[in-house]
Amino acid sequence: MTAAGLGVKAAPFTYAAHALAAAAAVLVLVWCVGFRGGLALEDQNKNLIFNLHPVLMLIGYIILGSEAIMIYKAFPKLNHDTAKLTHLILHAVATVLGAFGIYCAFKYHNEAGIANLYSLHSWLGIGAISLYGVQWVFGFVTFFFPGAAPGVRRGALPWHVLFGLFVYVLVLATAELGFLEKLTFLENAGVDKYGSEAFLVNFTALVVVLFGASVVVAAIAPAHVEEPQGYAPIPIN
Repeated sequence: MTAAGLGVKAAPFTYAAHALAAAAAVLVLVWCVGFRGGLALEDQNKNLIFNLHPVLMLIGYIILGSEAIMIYKAFPKLNHDTAKLTHLILHAVATVLGAFGIYCAFKYHNEAGIANLYSLHSWLGIGAISLYGVQWVFGFVTFFFPGAAPGVRRGALPWHVLFGLFVYVLVLATAELGFLEKLTFLENAGVDKYGSEAFLVNFTALVVVLFGASVVVAAIAPAHVEEPQGYAPIPIN
């Protein structure tokens, strides 16, 4: 059953998504700056280089990508061409920041003498950013410039939306694996399994799950829900 069939409007889920996005951004900054020591692209403490990775991937990649997905529902009265351009730009910025976040992970591994691409998180991360880029190029060529014929665009749009949501869910799953992987390493290095940092990381991951769910529902729900024909309210005696 579709969201429209359930009578669900997108607006409440866009509000929830924005609140959860703000919470997730604050939590990941508290973790990386407050607990892990800060952010740096060059430092003797290589962990500060790694800290850029979760910050860029969550705030720059996931949150901006989510805003791009929700732009049509968060601002339903926005001019369609403006919304389409904003959608395109936000996804482009998200892709660049995501790629830079992955670069920071490689830089940390290389300078700290750690092997690259040995975990499921890293494999899915490379796959997700690659598919994200393919999706962006397809959308740009088909719907923006030079633009396909109207019939082709109509046929391609449902597949573009479906594939985009698949890639988005893959990105979320990769992020959850990343939280789990990093927290496991930290706990093996001595972080208290029931301490405040472990709680913070797990809670951040939970907020990201709820955030992603809100974005997906907002994406598939209509901006407006009309009462079905023939509907009559139940009389109150």
